[in-house]
Amino acid sequence: MERQQLLAAIKPRMPEKRYIHTQGVMHTAIALAKRYDEDPSKAETAAILHDMAKYEDVTKMEDIIRRENLDLSVIGWGSELLHGPIAAYYAQTQFGITDQDVLNAIHYHTTGRAGMSKLEKIIFVADMIEPSRNYPGVERLRNKAQKNLDKAMSACVRHSLRFLIDTKQPIFPLTLTCYNDIMNGENK
Repeated sequence: MERQQLLAAIKPRMPEKRYIHTQGVMHTAIALAKRYDEDPSKAETAAILHDMAKYEDVTKMEDIIRRENLDLSVIGWGSELLHGPIAAYYAQTQFGITDQDVLNAIHYHTTGRAGMSKLEKIIFVADMIEPSRNYPGVERLRNKAQKNLDKAMSACVRHSLRFLIDTKQPIFPLTLTCYNDIMNGENK
């Protein structure tokens, strides 16, 4: 599907503010893909589809996870973590996306994971720095993203972890695995 078709398909699935966010992620991901020699069309597709399940009913998402034997570890973690694997599932089953890198970028855009591909990092970072994001430290992350994708990814994961710790929220184990993988890579 082309950009306008994908955007039209996901728009009814989310509030206007999330749609604006999605467009921002799309433009940011395309720019990062061009900067870091990744396929811009893959980045565009993953970015457009990454949040399409964010407003699905949690029970419905958990039922799909169980029925399709997807990533069972996200059960009980709420919409924030469920929507990535469900969006990847929808991308495959409703939109015919077969590229595993695109599906992984959608799936892991909130948690990260060890051994992320360049496209996965681009979507993770783009989701955090797109133009409508406005939180303390976002400009620093945007600057890092213009200089080095791996350092931007590291900074984004550390920022997310600090936020979760500061707000006394649990940390999904895969995010810790992602952090450890990044730190092991930086310390070599």
